[in-house]
Amino acid sequence: MIGSFSIGFLRIGWIDVADVLLVTVLFYQLYKLLTGSVALKIFLGFMSIYLFYLVVKAAGMELLTSILGQFMSVGVLAGIILFQQEIRRFLLNIGKVTAFDRVRVFPWRRDTPSERMSVTPFVEAAKSLAGKNTGALIAFTMSSELKFYAESGDLIDATVSKRLLMSIFNKTSPLHDGAVIIASNRIKAARCILPVSENPDVPASMGLRHRAAIGLTEVTDSVVLVVSEETGQISLVRGGEVFRNLSSADLRSRLNEFLFDMQPKGAATSSAATEVAA
Repeated sequence: MIGSFSIGFLRIGWIDVADVLLVTVLFYQLYKLLTGSVALKIFLGFMSIYLFYLVVKAAGMELLTSILGQFMSVGVLAGIILFQQEIRRFLLNIGKVTAFDRVRVFPWRRDTPSERMSVTPFVEAAKSLAGKNTGALIAFTMSSELKFYAESGDLIDATVSKRLLMSIFNKTSPLHDGAVIIASNRIKAARCILPVSENPDVPASMGLRHRAAIGLTEVTDSVVLVVSEETGQISLVRGGEVFRNLSSADLRSRLNEFLFDMQPKGAATSSAATEVAA
């Protein structure tokens, strides 16, 4: 074997070394993904049974090998069922890293220019809602229009305004308990459902509203504005990171930075989504 070397009676090549390193990285990433969840104990149980299966097979115990073999034959299907949430999160993370949606498939096509969205209605609405200790969650989308989440609510297609946002988040409004999706500078839908983060490192002081904001930014490149109903504090969330207790000036500055200064050239104008957690 070209480029191989011997360790005792073993002959190892560079391909074998790369193979072991890749498997090590894969298991490490899998461990990080499952840490802090019940799925980790289930995975360790599966691995224990598999190792026991290898031992009895090597020992020539035919009856026990056949029984465990039948169990291992459905192990892949059982794993997909038991780890569906973890597999979904893993694939979402891979898709987020690769960012195929930002690749120009047809480079000769030109994007039609669109008017830059004003952040003033959101800043003023957040300030007023915070003063009344009325909760809100506004997520500004970047490359994705959150169509999946918009379809879970009621379609509106209305112009963005402070008064409309205040009306939606009013505690007596039938639309306040849910999310508002804003696409192409318009309110696309209300009373939508946003994903909740399952990260065990989220502080207990953060309620369901903050967890929804973190959850959305974990699976998309959205920027989320949160108004706390308990404290009246205004926060921004991006990439799972929370910027808390922002003033109106700080909120405006960070919104412009996150939505426009950080946006790649040619990307569509950002959208917004709003949710009040129960």
